[in-house]
Amino acid sequence: MGDASLSKTTSPDWSDSSSGSSVDHSAHGHSAKPMRPKLPSRKSSGTMIVPRDSTEVGPVDLHVGPDDVRAMSPRRTSEDIQTLGKETREELRRHAKALQESLHTLVNRIEAVKHEHDKLDHNNKFLQKYIGDLMTTGKITSTGRNKK
Repeated sequence: MGDASLSKTTSPDWSDSSSGSSVDHSAHGHSAKPMRPKLPSRKSSGTMIVPRDSTEVGPVDLHVGPDDVRAMSPRRTSEDIQTLGKETREELRRHAKALQESLHTLVNRIEAVKHEHDKLDHNNKFLQKYIGDLMTTGKITSTGRNKK
């Protein structure tokens, strides 16, 4: 019985830690469970939803760390927003002016085609009348020859 108690106290380091032995492995430099390194803690970015009538812009906490998600997105000042607005309005004006010019060109082209159509229609009516007059003149002359 003395041998059995001796073998329990002098168990080797390679034995299973779940075997229930009461030997402390930390004294030999081994721990029972390997420890993971702690992950660095990050501050929550919180919600970015702001009511429409709110005057608050951006996060309340102005001290944003380099690991914060909010630090990744670019910030625009009111001057940047005004500049972007001016550029957008100017681009829209240029686009509207180009559309107006193309519309004006189309209207001019339609007027020219309409004028040409009216001219051709007038000439066609004149030719129809002329041919009709020739036909009646030809009938008159042909009936006059038959009588003689």
